[in-house]
Amino acid sequence: MAVDEGVRTVTPGRAAQELELGRDEFRLAVQLGLVRTVPAGERERRRIDRVERTEIDRLRAAPDFPSGLRERVRAVGTGEAAALLGITADRFARLARTGHLSPVRFSLNRYRMVVWMYLAQEVVEFGLACPALLTGRLPQELRERLAAHVDLRPRNWRARRLGLLLRATEDPWARAAAIASLLDPVQLAEVVEDPYERTHLDRLRPPPPPGMPVSPVAREIAERLTLADDPDEILWHRLSLALALDEARAERQAPHPGETPGTGFGADVPVMPPRRSAPPDVPMGGVRVPDPAGEVRVPAGLVRVLAAPVAVRAEPGPVPTAPVAVSAGAVAVTVRGRLLDRFRRGKPRGAARPRRPKRPAGWP
Repeated sequence: MAVDEGVRTVTPGRAAQELELGRDEFRLAVQLGLVRTVPAGERERRRIDRVERTEIDRLRAAPDFPSGLRERVRAVGTGEAAALLGITADRFARLARTGHLSPVRFSLNRYRMVVWMYLAQEVVEFGLACPALLTGRLPQELRERLAAHVDLRPRNWRARRLGLLLRATEDPWARAAAIASLLDPVQLAEVVEDPYERTHLDRLRPPPPPGMPVSPVAREIAERLTLADDPDEILWHRLSLALALDEARAERQAPHPGETPGTGFGADVPVMPPRRSAPPDVPMGGVRVPDPAGEVRVPAGLVRVLAAPVAVRAEPGPVPTAPVAVSAGAVAVTVRGRLLDRFRRGKPRGAARPRRPKRPAGWP
């Protein structure tokens, strides 16, 4: 619901002016949750936020205003951060690359080199917590990481940004969209197979981080930093997205044009009956196969498993990426073939049954 834009709320620019913050400082304060905003509409798929007057009054009433607020949002580069710790810029960069400090934002200079920024308060806290890393030779583990050209700054920045995005909303679909924004389109399509759900996630995709460059080449570099690139990181976000989607679907389904709720991805796939008749249910090793002449409903995940090639001698084929309609007869044939194939592999035809060893004398 849009908030009254009268006396109760002010624009972000006006709020930054009253809080004596620069534009970048105010954006960072909002991202860190130091300044709370309220939604006041949407424009071109971008949410428009405003600041309530009571929030400004609360921050201005702090005993350390404005110096305390400005210090909490103070961002420094590598050189200034190294000066705060009393070490060289090269040593600070090595500590940041090995994951000891997480950047809070980045920018690209005129040479299209990434410039990472850190919270000054976190830099000082790190120096107090880990004084041994500021002098002497770095531990062997860190030297091995540096020799392997490990750089955890992009990953740590993405993790920090994701945490801020997840804390900013309680909507399960918006939280899933925040996680999905870290995966490239190929990875996203493998996790979210329903195109309507992908469209819904794209509609809820969070806006790009502030300060994105305008030139196409620089913007491509910046956008590449927003996507997960490490295999472990990609796997983690894929699993997180799958769990987030389960929670979102449990609350409500993504809008599917022309469909009723409960018929989307994750629900049972209606299976069309074949045109020919077939015998009734037949027990096979304790498994009851449905009547192929009737209509049954098979879970979408089971359809994909059954559709995948299982026998070594079978012709390889692509696994369906969307729910498919199959007949109950096809399911029965596939189940029967799998059971027989498993039986033949476990006990080849004509194989002699192993003899039971004789017990030694005196055994019970």
